[in-house]
Amino acid sequence: MKRWAILCVFLLLCGARLGAQSCQLGQISNVSFLTYSGATLRTTGGINVSCTSGTAYSIALSAGYSGSVTGREMYCSSCAPPLLGYQLFSNASYTVNWGNTSTTDVNATGTGASQPFTIYAQIPANEAFFAGSNGSNYNDSVLVTIVCNSCTSISGNNQGLIVHLQQTAPGCGISASNLSFGNYTGKAIAATTTIQVGCSSGTTYNVGLNAGTSTGATVTTRKMTGPGAASLGYALFSNSAMTTNWGNTVGTDTVPGTANGKVQSLTVYGQLTAGQPLVTGSYTDTITATITY
Repeated sequence: MKRWAILCVFLLLCGARLGAQSCQLGQISNVSFLTYSGATLRTTGGINVSCTSGTAYSIALSAGYSGSVTGREMYCSSCAPPLLGYQLFSNASYTVNWGNTSTTDVNATGTGASQPFTIYAQIPANEAFFAGSNGSNYNDSVLVTIVCNSCTSISGNNQGLIVHLQQTAPGCGISASNLSFGNYTGKAIAATTTIQVGCSSGTTYNVGLNAGTSTGATVTTRKMTGPGAASLGYALFSNSAMTTNWGNTVGTDTVPGTANGKVQSLTVYGQLTAGQPLVTGSYTDTITATITY
């Protein structure tokens, strides 16, 4: 009798091991943001997956409209600008991007029951946007795919996750592009970049640039830091003649403007003066652009 009992257990175990592995993509909870006003906005969505116990699988999220999983964007045909950046993460601290490759998707092992996964969604601060008094809706569609190499069937695969922003608040948003001086050989260098401002039509605003992050720097004596204690002085101006310093005090050295319901580009004129002592290496500074309205 003991040998029969052992044989039965063996057959049952073998039967379980030889059973077909499968996965089922279940309910998807869409990502729904409420009102974006220029500050960081966060919310969550969800995915439920059921896989045969012991089945290794992963969940991939497509890039959506933008074509980039690290630079996702929602679209609004009647908005200016028509695109609004956002991000999808797999962890509650909003630091691990959720993409669609082996290094960015979410890996799990089936339990035989439904397993819930939270999608952590964020619109970063200072995305350029425009809204009328009634607000504007932005949307994106992200494809959810279950990947399981050992599965004989995957049901409900390739379902869409809708990412939706209910409205943008009347107000302003701001974004900026980097400024690069290239290689410095001791001669003066001029370079430009742009700041994009998006505000409700008729809004008056001022854009300021702070002193940066270098020790001892001011808005009139900006510095890039390099190797060791080395630094290079540079200046930022609001006019092409490079005579009007761009600072951070409203009414004194900021750049004023009036919104027209579209994204407005402001040019920043940078100048690296000649004859500065130079230690070979890379020099950087970080300037914060602030819009007051």
